[in-house]
Amino acid sequence: MDNRADIRDFLTTRRARITPQQAGLLAGGGRRRVPGLRREEVAVLAGVSTDWYTRLEKGHIAGVSEDVLEAVARALQLDEAERTYLFDLARAARPSRTPQRRARAALPPRVQWMLDTMTGSAAFVANGRLDVLATNTLGWALHSPMFSGARRPVNFARFQFLDPAAHDYYEDWDGATAITVALLRAEAGRRPHDTALRELVGELSTVSEEFRTRWAAHDVRIHHDGAKRFHHPVVGDLELGYCTLDLPAAGSPDLRLTIYTAQPGTPSEDGLKVLSSWAATQAATGADQPAPAGDRS
Repeated sequence: MDNRADIRDFLTTRRARITPQQAGLLAGGGRRRVPGLRREEVAVLAGVSTDWYTRLEKGHIAGVSEDVLEAVARALQLDEAERTYLFDLARAARPSRTPQRRARAALPPRVQWMLDTMTGSAAFVANGRLDVLATNTLGWALHSPMFSGARRPVNFARFQFLDPAAHDYYEDWDGATAITVALLRAEAGRRPHDTALRELVGELSTVSEEFRTRWAAHDVRIHHDGAKRFHHPVVGDLELGYCTLDLPAAGSPDLRLTIYTAQPGTPSEDGLKVLSSWAATQAATGADQPAPAGDRS
């Protein structure tokens, strides 16, 4: 796979954000023509020649040893997610005799059974592209503005960037979308041959300037936990903690379980209880809720 443009842009943006002082170098006199470090400064920090690093930054990463990649990662002060992304880019650049294909796999029924046992938390399962594949009742209720859209499969990135309702739904839309794009960017490094992911990125890049800007920043994220604030159309403001875990499943290696909970004794806990009652009413009246979905790989 020719991913030289991704390699070039990633290394260039990481180099531009580090000042000589942050890297422990003397800034020197005169006006600097580039933001951040120069290529030759990164080369010195990584213990390689300037010509070699220049070639690397142009995207020629196939065959580079792990020790050298580690040295470059240290020189650029990459965090865990960025280091993982750099190594994923290197693996993707290696010649492959046969194209990588992801088998189409159905979501195991036990996943839905597990979700259905979670009655006090909002939970869902998504793949690396952020398609929602299964959810419990409260998870559907929490994300009902997303499920009410016409696009299928339901996808967080499509909702956030293409549905105007997302701006009202997320109290911090900028923060939510930054996380989403960073997760997709990391997934693109892990799975460069994922046709559906490339199509999603192409669609969003064509339609949304906000997505294009965030995608070009090459920010990556692999851990997904924290807190989010929602303005739900049924129960109003909610502040929920969430945690995302890898979910091992044969044939579906990239499933992730996300669970949202409210701090006990808070208005958000009361809001989740009201939302649960609303969801039960919707189910009793036959309102549309998502059926368990297979992994559309």
